[in-house]
Amino acid sequence: MESLNAEDPVSVGPFRLIGRLGVGGMGRVFLARSAGGRTVAVKVVHAELAAQDEFRRRFAREVAALERVGGTGTAPVLGSDTTADSPWVAIGYVPGPSLRTVVGDEFGPLPPATVRALASGLARALDHIHTAGLVHRDLKPSNVLLTVDGPRIIDFGIARAVDHVAEGGNLTTTGAVVGSPGFMSPEQVRGDQVSPASDVFCLGSVLVYAATGRAPFGTADSGVHATMFRIAHDEPDLTDLPPELSGLIRACLAKDPAARPTATEIVETLPVADPWLPADVLARLGRHAARLLEAEGSTDPGGGEQGGTTGTGAAGTGATAGAAAGTGAGTAPAAPAATPRRRGRTALLAAVTALVVVAAAGAASTYWPRDEGTGGTADGRKNGTSARPAGIVPAAFLGAWEGVLKGSASVPYETSRIEITQGPAGSRAAVYTHVTGEQLCMGRATLLSATEGELVLGEAEITASVPARRCTPAARQTLTLRSTDVVEWGSGVATSTFRRVKAGTDVVPAAYIGTWKQAPDTMNQPDPDRWSYRVTVTQGPVGAPLVRFEQSYPRMDDQGNALAEDIDCAATALVGGAGSLLVIGPETRDPGSWDPDCVENGSSNLRIVPYQGKDRLQVYGMSADGEPAEFVRDKP
Repeated sequence: MESLNAEDPVSVGPFRLIGRLGVGGMGRVFLARSAGGRTVAVKVVHAELAAQDEFRRRFAREVAALERVGGTGTAPVLGSDTTADSPWVAIGYVPGPSLRTVVGDEFGPLPPATVRALASGLARALDHIHTAGLVHRDLKPSNVLLTVDGPRIIDFGIARAVDHVAEGGNLTTTGAVVGSPGFMSPEQVRGDQVSPASDVFCLGSVLVYAATGRAPFGTADSGVHATMFRIAHDEPDLTDLPPELSGLIRACLAKDPAARPTATEIVETLPVADPWLPADVLARLGRHAARLLEAEGSTDPGGGEQGGTTGTGAAGTGATAGAAAGTGAGTAPAAPAATPRRRGRTALLAAVTALVVVAAAGAASTYWPRDEGTGGTADGRKNGTSARPAGIVPAAFLGAWEGVLKGSASVPYETSRIEITQGPAGSRAAVYTHVTGEQLCMGRATLLSATEGELVLGEAEITASVPARRCTPAARQTLTLRSTDVVEWGSGVATSTFRRVKAGTDVVPAAYIGTWKQAPDTMNQPDPDRWSYRVTVTQGPVGAPLVRFEQSYPRMDDQGNALAEDIDCAATALVGGAGSLLVIGPETRDPGSWDPDCVENGSSNLRIVPYQGKDRLQVYGMSADGEPAEFVRDKP
């Protein structure tokens, strides 16, 4: 904590300021005390944001949302004035370090009993948040504070106001994906509407981190899109996860939201332990509490981290600085209450019962159905080691293959891609992507058998569907090797020739990368300055939202006359293939920049062609023959 400086106020509302906790994207965060002596974190909004009416309206709505949540497992709102010249909100100060700090910097992975208690406490907080009609959407280790009385969730609700109006527009201009890479759900990665089940998936990832010190799908250090791809399509890495935690965590990390337990179900099946933290962590909390008491008569109570996260929010310091100044979180309407899912409930009870059995017997067993028929413990270990069964895929089949199912290589109407990794029989070692003119489907197929010349894939599960809930799992697929770069693909009566293409996390050819604008010679609208059409292509893996379309044009009356108002439309598309053409699925609207008069296009294929000595990007629809939209590079 820093001392107050000359331009800082002495008080905000009824709260007397003690010192500065930090500065975030929304404003300044102060440590303060109420007239009754309660310690709070006060957030005062930056003047440039306070001058925007839209920001004020969203800020007021999000403060109201936080007030609905209250303080069960969260930091409560203790006061606010969203109409003041400098809007502010006061959040209860939570005297505790973040889970990220405790696990990542100070103590390392937590013991299983503590992780179970953490799961119970976080589930109670999520249950309270979901009952209030909200979804957190950014549950991660730096947003979990550890206190003597249990964990607290911070950093949600307020940040969404910044997402929409900072810098004069929609801050999330690269797509509708909201969350923190490494701790997102598959729904968030795909840009789908999220429900409370999304928070449960993120809870599973947080628990893996607490127990092992690692995120189950890697970190953004390997590339944001690569991490997001693993979340949507790969199984979690549960190496070193204690077996007694595997059942609960695997349940939370189910790809299908409907297969996950609810927060309520987790609460009902996990006991509350007291004390719940290891002795070393409790001692650290005691030392911090002593420093906090000294802050009454000093502007710097001992220095160092002042209770709370060193990584929450833009400010980076203060227990609830993130709650008031968080970056990238937000609230979303919760999905309507669903009929209780007995499958999740029954499985969860079995998993928690297993915790007790394992603790009593001291043996490692499997207590949750696994997708892979590999045997061993639930986290893939055998005989206490982390080794997995040897794979059966011949080296010649490994990699990515693409082919056209309908149309031709230059005019495709339906395409397919299969990316094959090593794995044992029964594992989901193949990721497939199927694109038609109206939909994109992705899934993981089970490896049935493999010889030097033939690979057979069986049962599949859907991992992505655009539009949502349109896809059905792929049928049995066979690949027959013809050469090092060619396989014959078959499924039922359908056949095609697939060719080897680039695999991995950076499949988009460099020529496509960048922003393109509509070619001037293809524009014939009156008042062309009011018409704008841009395409932005970024690098990443197949299955990621790498292509963004942005259009702006005047609204028309019934007679086709331009009105003064402009229409803004923005949408993203998942890449479905990157062979000779760049194939993308149907567009998904960006809710932050979408007008009722906007229209989503179906699947497309992109190609680069030379024109008068320069590259030109052509975008063809895949549902019918037609002329392409043409674009030239937009100067930076």
